[in-house]
Amino acid sequence: MISIFREFTNGLPLQVAIAIIGMWAIGLWNCLQIQIGTLHPIWTICLIGGQTWLYTGLFISAHDAMHGSVYSSPQLNRSIGQLCLWLYAGFDYSLLTSKHHLHHQYPASDRDPDFHDGNASQFWSWYGHFVCEHLSWRQAINLAVMLTIYLFICHCSIVNLILFWAIPPLLSSLQLFYFGTFLPHREPPDGYSNLHRAHTIVRSRWWSLISCYHFGYHQEHHESPQIPWWRLYR
Repeated sequence: MISIFREFTNGLPLQVAIAIIGMWAIGLWNCLQIQIGTLHPIWTICLIGGQTWLYTGLFISAHDAMHGSVYSSPQLNRSIGQLCLWLYAGFDYSLLTSKHHLHHQYPASDRDPDFHDGNASQFWSWYGHFVCEHLSWRQAINLAVMLTIYLFICHCSIVNLILFWAIPPLLSSLQLFYFGTFLPHREPPDGYSNLHRAHTIVRSRWWSLISCYHFGYHQEHHESPQIPWWRLYR
């Protein structure tokens, strides 16, 4: 019985990642089939919001894979991470992994790819630096391939693609940046208080989950990066 429980617990991060991928895929496919003209604008906004949150879940799952937290098998762990990033926005897993480990090694410094090396208190300049640092020509090719598949093989509406495939990851990047980089790594008035140059944004458990999958617990993440997102609040 104990061995079965341990096996289930060890596989739980993988199950969580697969569940997020499944919900994202089902949500996107259904959204792409909707006749926009028959949908009330409020429902359209709600669906965009829901897909944005699931896109964020894809990235967070890939982030866990970068820290080896999805599964004990390095090959499967990497495959899940690459799949999540490719579905998210055609990102290259190896490139983002190397940059993310630099972020952990040199947090909130001029050697941190996530940190704006100018005036880091300015949201939009920091966000622009954050986004540009992670773009690549491979991503552009991957996105072009995905768009071709959706348009000419799946025959999806361009309006639906803009609303539910293009806009949600853009909004998700703002969500990830604001709750996972800007707030926890912004320098406090009295300066940083720990080596990780990160602090925790205290919220209720449900708001912490909704806002960015508990990534407000950012000091905890830097102290124990192997902990999956759904255990950070503990």
